[in-house]
Order: sequence, then C-alpha cells, then structure tokens
Amino acid sequence: MTETKKRTRDLGLDHIRALAAFMVFSWHFLHYANGCPVPFEGAPSIFPLALLDEGHTGVALFMTLSGYLFAKILDGRSVNYLAFLSRRATRLLPLLFAMLVVEGVREYVVGADLVGYSRSLATGLIEPTLPNGAWSLTVEFHFYLLLPLLLFLCRKSPALLFAAIFLAVGLRTFLFIRNDTVFWPAYWTLAGRLDQFVFGILAYHYRSMIIKKHVLALVLGTVFCVFYYLFDRMGGFYRMPQYPSPSPIWIILPTIEGAFFSALIAYYDGSFQHPRGLLSRFIAKIGKYSYSIYLWHFYVVFLMADFVQRHIMNISYYYIGQVWALLCFLALVPFAFVSYQIFEKPFMNVGLSYSRKTGPQQPSLVV
Repeated sequence: MTETKKRTRDLGLDHIRALAAFMVFSWHFLHYANGCPVPFEGAPSIFPLALLDEGHTGVALFMTLSGYLFAKILDGRSVNYLAFLSRRATRLLPLLFAMLVVEGVREYVVGADLVGYSRSLATGLIEPTLPNGAWSLTVEFHFYLLLPLLLFLCRKSPALLFAAIFLAVGLRTFLFIRNDTVFWPAYWTLAGRLDQFVFGILAYHYRSMIIKKHVLALVLGTVFCVFYYLFDRMGGFYRMPQYPSPSPIWIILPTIEGAFFSALIAYYDGSFQHPRGLLSRFIAKIGKYSYSIYLWHFYVVFLMADFVQRHIMNISYYYIGQVWALLCFLALVPFAFVSYQIFEKPFMNVGLSYSRKTGPQQPSLVV
C-alpha cells in the first residue's frame, strides 16, 4: 500500500487538531490586547478551562500530535527522506506562500517597513521570524532535519529517544543558568519544542500502556488540567511575573506539555471507535481545516473580539468571552473550508510516495 493515497484520515486525530486550533484561537480572542477584553488576572474556576485561558499551549498540542502522527504513518515502513521533505513542502508551502503575500500587501498598505518584512522572511528558515504563527513551521522544519536521527534511534529502541528529551532539558537548564531566563528558546525554538515531537513518537510506540486505561487517562488529564490551572493562577504566559518570563518553569514546561499531551493523544486515538455521526464529522472537518484556521485567523480574531466588546456586549468576564470565542471560531470555519479547497487539497498527493512497507522481519521506522 502506498503511503498517502490509500490512507484514510483518522477522525480522532482530526478531533485533536480541532481542539488545538480552538485553543490558539481562544488565546488570541480573549487576551489580544495585553489582557483585553479578558484580563490576565485569575483563572477560570472550572479548572480544565485554564487550557483555553492559556490557549498558547495549543501549539504544544499541535507539535506533539505531529510527532505522534509521523510515528503512526511511518511505523513498519522505510522512508525516502528527500521525497518526504518534498511532500511536506508541497503540502505546507502553498498556503504559507499565500499568507506571506497577503501579509506583504497588508504591510505595504499600512506603510510598514517592507525591507524589514523581507528580512524577516529571509531569516525565517533559521529563526522564528515568520508572521502570523508561521514561526511554528520553522520549528517543524527543524524537527524534519532531525527526523532521520530520531528514526535511526527508534529503529534501535524507542527508549533511546528519551536521550533527546534529557538533552533538551539539559540545554534549557544551561541556557537558564547562563541567561537567567529560558523563555524565548523554550517557547519559540526547537530547543523547547523537541520534547513535544519526541514524546509524540514515544506515545505511539508505548501506546499499549494507556489505551483503554480509562482511569489512568482520567487521572493524567485531571493532573495536567490542575497544573495548568495553577500555572494560570500564578501569572501564566505573560505574568510570571512579566514578559518575557524569567521563571525556571520554562525549563520543564515543554516537557510537561509533551508528556501529558502525548499520553492523552495515544489514549484518545486508540481507545475508541470514533463515531461517524454529524457532530463527530463536523469537529473532524474543523481539524481537517486547522492549518488554514491557524494561519488566517490572525487577520480576523482581534477584530472579532474588538467588535463584540465595542458594539455588542462586554466580554471581559471570562465565561462570556469564552462563549463568544467559540461562536467566532465557528464563524471562521466556512472561510477555512474555502482556503483548504484552494491552497491545501490540490497539493495533498503531489509528488512521490516517501514510504513503503518493510518486510515482516524488518524493524519499524527505518530511514
């Protein structure tokens, strides 16, 4: 069986993509103007909602899911690495290029520094300087560069991947000792995000430890939500105690996010036969369009929040603001559908297949 053309989408994983997109959208909707319309102070008393109040963690969920998905796709297959890079480029670049053109036009219209904008595009392969959330694609590209090494280690033993996590934590510890902060590399670069990709890979290979373990999953989910509730209460992303944060929590926060998200992804993916009813398929469609939602929502999310706050009602109370975030997120879905049809779907199967099944005695995830 060839890799992509005959592989059907996983509803469960698309549900998770939809959740990650909503997390990021909520974060920007609720707090777009430095804590306005919803103030940063305090956290929702319904503690699982802290994951939406601190919705930046949706980026960690995306990256953990990426590691899990690649492990799932490539399990038991050999990989043509150049073909893999080519397929990822044709999948991601058309929409990215369209967004960058639109952003360039916007910069020109508002009289911004086009030379500076061009410079940010040139450095975007190395540094997280691409606009509108596209910085995370730079991090994902850096992960692709490490992927052959990670697959080689995984072929020997998946447990060897823990060495990559220990090295990442050690690097962040060193940077914190040297600079008295590690916020920037922990959030914006692979030095922080590597844990999440690797935990995603590990979760797939050790998924038997969590699949169908409903009590364990409930405990893990509760502990993670409580952790993020406390993180939110102590100031969160912007107020611990300032931005950029000097807190040592950023040494281990990427690790915590990757560990919990990966376990919960494996649990949700493997423990259920996801229904194909109307609601399930609708949420999966949102996940299918999540890349378009992620790159385009910056143009409307702040305007939406401002319009509701100014012209409809006061949404500074968290729960009211969260309801409006959901309504505005759903209003964005039809536009994301159009973007998907134009900039994503036509390029889904362009290029050579990058993987094939190995023989029955071959190890999994062979480069």
